[in-house]
Amino acid sequence: MASLEDKLLGEKLEYYCSSSEGEDNGDDGDEGGSSKGAGKSSSSGLTIDTDPNATPAGGFRQQGATNTGPKGVVKDWQRFKQLEAERRDETERQRLALAKKLTMTTATAAEDEERKRQEELDAELEELMSEDFLQQYQKQRMAEMLRQSGGHHQQFGKVQQLTSHSEFLACVEQENKHTTVIIHIYERNLSACGTLNQCLDSLATDYPSIKFAKICSSVAGMSRDFRTKGLPALLVYKAQALIGNFVRLTDDLSDDFFASDVESFLIEHGIIVDRALYN
Repeated sequence: MASLEDKLLGEKLEYYCSSSEGEDNGDDGDEGGSSKGAGKSSSSGLTIDTDPNATPAGGFRQQGATNTGPKGVVKDWQRFKQLEAERRDETERQRLALAKKLTMTTATAAEDEERKRQEELDAELEELMSEDFLQQYQKQRMAEMLRQSGGHHQQFGKVQQLTSHSEFLACVEQENKHTTVIIHIYERNLSACGTLNQCLDSLATDYPSIKFAKICSSVAGMSRDFRTKGLPALLVYKAQALIGNFVRLTDDLSDDFFASDVESFLIEHGIIVDRALYN
């Protein structure tokens, strides 16, 4: 039967040597005494066993148990904080990834909406810029300008013959500022001048709001060189300002031309407005 001392000492009992045993060994000086002391020690129930695998006197031996001391607790706490930090970092990465995805989705939706709006505007602009629309707009705009200028209120309808330099000045200076004045400087012996006079007679009927006039080059005081090289010539005035000066028109119209050719020439240079726009 194990003594109380055996139960208290546990597994360390094998490394324990009581003081009574030392005292017994000290009292016995010879070999016989040692034998007696050994016998006495055996009879007291105390056994010294140096085998590390032997079962302790208490009947229990902790082998391979984990030491959960202060250092172990600190280590576990550090590991816990490390895992917590890793989880926090992972959560943050996921949050940022989600935010980036949502931002890209929102930006893409906005870009799609802007593209659709631009396509609609382009389609409307293309429709507005169609040839039919532009012609209609030009017609309306020119008609409006003609109404504002009052050009329709003053009717001429024929080519006026200017017989003096003073009549030439009065034709230009005394006319309404909104009225276009076209004066033909001609020479009687030039066939091109005769043809242009006939064309202007026709145009004066078609454009009654435009003042057409003609004057002989000698009456207008033109030089011989100009009469030889510059005729037929058209001078265009508006608000007493010279807005058109066309000399030797045969260079543009050729020697054989008609009223429609002169009309197209004046329209092309912005002198008159196409009569089709009046309707």
